[in-house]
Amino acid sequence: MKYLLDANTFIEAKNRYYGMAICPAYWQWLLNSNEQHQVCSIDFVKDELIHYGDELSDWVKDHQHIFSPESDEATQKAFQSVIGYVMSMTEMNNGTHEEFLRGADPWLIAKAMATGATIVTHESYKNGIKKKILIPNVCKVLGVEYINTFELLHKLEAEFVLLAA
Repeated sequence: MKYLLDANTFIEAKNRYYGMAICPAYWQWLLNSNEQHQVCSIDFVKDELIHYGDELSDWVKDHQHIFSPESDEATQKAFQSVIGYVMSMTEMNNGTHEEFLRGADPWLIAKAMATGATIVTHESYKNGIKKKILIPNVCKVLGVEYINTFELLHKLEAEFVLLAA
């Protein structure tokens, strides 16, 4: 896969600009892009999304094939590098490391490191932040590329065309 989707890309799309009822083409585009080996996510993201009990959870349950496991050896090895770097971030507030390591984010970064994929996230790099570990801040140090959903749509030349009824 070329692009790995963060949980916030699914959530923001559903809640805002690509609501499932108003833009079903976006959700079909995700499935088509997955079939073309362009986009996917990881099981830890699936696990986060599946428990909301909403239409996104139902969609995720129906399309679990777009989520890849993190159990491969390369991802496990890369995860150790992510942990090493995160734990070296001594400037962070108490509890920040544990919170970050409990979620899907370090696994998403590790999977990207193992596969050479680009992470798609709505988080942005923030220098000097101490209260939350952000995906882009870790990616920048570990050499992992990241973009947002709109950059992904441009790179993959997505089109959502309204046909006359």
